[in-house]
This record gives sequence, structure tokens and C-alpha cells, in this order.
Amino acid sequence: MQSRINSYGRLKLACYITNVSMSVVANLAPILFLGFHDLYNISYALLGLLVLVNFSTQLIVDLIFSFFSHKFNFSMTLKLTPVLTVIGLAIFALAPVIFPSAPYVGLVIGTVIYAASGGLGEVLISPVIAAIPADDPDREVSKLHSVYAWGVVFVVPLVSFFILFFTINMWQLLVLICSLIPLTASLLFIGTKLPELKTPERVSGVIEHLKNPTLILCIIAIFLGGASECTMSQWASSYIEGALGVDKIYGDIFGVTLFAAMLGLGRTLYTKFGRSPERILLFGSIGAVICYLVAALSPNSIVGLIACALTGLAASMLWPGTLIAASDRIPTGGVFVYAVMAAGGDLGASLGPQMVGAIADTLSLNTELAASLSMTPDELGLRAGILIGALFPAIAIIFYAILIKSKSQKLKIFLYNK
Repeated sequence: MQSRINSYGRLKLACYITNVSMSVVANLAPILFLGFHDLYNISYALLGLLVLVNFSTQLIVDLIFSFFSHKFNFSMTLKLTPVLTVIGLAIFALAPVIFPSAPYVGLVIGTVIYAASGGLGEVLISPVIAAIPADDPDREVSKLHSVYAWGVVFVVPLVSFFILFFTINMWQLLVLICSLIPLTASLLFIGTKLPELKTPERVSGVIEHLKNPTLILCIIAIFLGGASECTMSQWASSYIEGALGVDKIYGDIFGVTLFAAMLGLGRTLYTKFGRSPERILLFGSIGAVICYLVAALSPNSIVGLIACALTGLAASMLWPGTLIAASDRIPTGGVFVYAVMAAGGDLGASLGPQMVGAIADTLSLNTELAASLSMTPDELGLRAGILIGALFPAIAIIFYAILIKSKSQKLKIFLYNK
């Protein structure tokens, strides 16, 4: 067993680095948005659309893999994933050169390409890591997701300090430097061999799995878990700056980075001490509700900042834990289960922040209410948005409780039959 584990060492490292590159493409562009607005006169609406393009592309890739995973060569597709990331980042960086009169076109094309690679990574890396012989595959999956969080901890300060010291005018060099991460992964993949991966052999098998109420339950749960995690991760910086009055550079570092550090800490702790994920999911969702409420309602900026960060710890296992629970309950689903769960998570990660943004925009127009509460309109909108964000983990509590109950019932049936 130990020799087989060691033989997959380079494959695991390549998967980890690919996951770090996914954290690059998810967090790099939003930090550069203000600079793009100033340099190329791109509207905030169009810049925000890039985020939607990113998540939508990943969702489309997830859905394609969900229904047609049996049509793909898993080894070739996985090894091409970081290559696509490099190509996407290169086009993104060279957008003003390739499209001098309309750089936004190049930004969109680059985003679509590296978002597609992110979607492929989501549906393939987790099942590959889970299939590699290990003493506890569930912990290995959690470790993989912790690598993503630690990648954010590395990327956000790097980008923030690069812009601080070299100015936004050098952003293209920064993107090309970041492309070295997926390039390293693509080189590590050369010559590696994937473990055997299961998947339904035809679309009819996929349809049968989708009739499984347990899978539907897990998809809804990961939708809520993805929304709980990504709503705070996407809005932490803006909330800390706009509602708590902290400067942007510190908002990025102590908002996004500290949130990601807590996210990574929670997942790392699970790899060391975690057993069954279901109770962790339940208590994590309860903790996330408390953190959202404290962040939204606390008048103290330090308390609010700490609450934003601790949301990362509370929500750390909501995505990977639900993924583990689904794969344990439907072992015959293979890659399909990971693909359809990734689709559910991405949908939550997309719609959650969008909903909070819409609420923040709407209430920020109510100047009378803001004045009556001794707030600025922007502060009112952001606090209301974060407050509504607490609904996602609150509703998730119900579904995680059902998961725990269904597992205990199956255990009783098993013991009775024995």
C-alpha cells in the first residue's frame, strides 16, 4: 500500500498546484477591477460581468461533465487543465495589446478560457485525489480544498503589495508571474498516471442517479454551502471598507486573506482530526449564521472584522464536507457525483454574492432609512446585504440535520439486518 501511495506523489503535487492556480483565477481579477476602470474606462457593470462570466463558464463545464463524463479522456483532460489556465491568463494579460481599441474583449476571452480550466479542475481533481490509495481518502480531499484556501492567502497579499509598490500600470507583469503557477503544474503532470476513476457509462445512468433523493439533498446542501462561503469571501473586502471604514489595502489583507486563512485552517484541522463530516457541517452552518449576524450588526469595526474572518472557519467544511458526504453515500457515481456537486456549489457561489449585491444596491438608495439609523447609504446597503447572507447557512442547517438523520437511520437498518 505504501509503495502505491508514494508512486502517486508527483500526481498529488500537480493536483495541489493546479488547485492553487484555481485560487489565482478566482481572486486575481476582482482585485484589479478598480485599476481596469481607471486605465481603460471600463464600467463597473462590465467589470462585475466578468465575475458572472467566470462562474457561468465553470457552471457550464460542470454540467457538461455531469452528463457526458463518459465521453472524456480523464487523463488528457486533467493534464490540459493547467495548460488552459496558462493560455487564459496570457490572453487576459495581453488584452490591451491584442485588442488595443477594446481591451475588455480580451479580458472576457481570457476569463472564459481560464474559467473553463477552473471548471475542469473542480470536477476532476477531487475524484483523482479521492481515488489515490490512502489511509483516509476523505481527509485527503479536505487537504486538497485547504490548499485552495492557502493559495488565496498567498495570492491576495501578493497582488495587493505588488500594486502598492509597482502601481497598477504593471498589472500585466503580475498576471504573467501568476501564470507560472499553472505552468509548474502542467510540467509536473507530464508522465503521471491517473488511478482508475468510475463514472456512469451512458446518459441513462446519469438520469438514474439524478432520481436519487439523497443526491438531490446533497446538491441543495452544497448550493447553500457554496453560497455561505463565497458570499462572505466575495464581499468581505468591500464590506470591511464600506461598512466598517477600514482602508482598502487593509480590507483586502485582513478581509479576504484572513477569511481565506480561517478557511484553510478549518480544512487543515479536518485532515488532522476530522472523522464524520455530517456533524461538522451542522455546527459549521450554525457558526456561520452567528458570524454573519455579528458582522452585519456589530457597531464595532474590530468585532465586525473578526466576525468576517471567523466566517471562513465556520464555513470551511460546508463545500468539501458535503462533497465527501455525497461521494460516501453514492460510491458508484464516481466522477459524475463530483461534477454535479461542483455545479451545485458553483451555482450557490454565483447566485449568493449576486443576491447580496442586488440587496446592497437597492437599500443604498434609501437615504431616509440610512439617516434614521445614523448610517451612510452605502453602509446600510452593505450591512443589509451581509445580514441577508445569513439566510444561506441558516437554511443549510435544515439540510445538514436531514443528512445526519438519514445516516443514523441507515446505520440502524444495517445493524438490524446483521
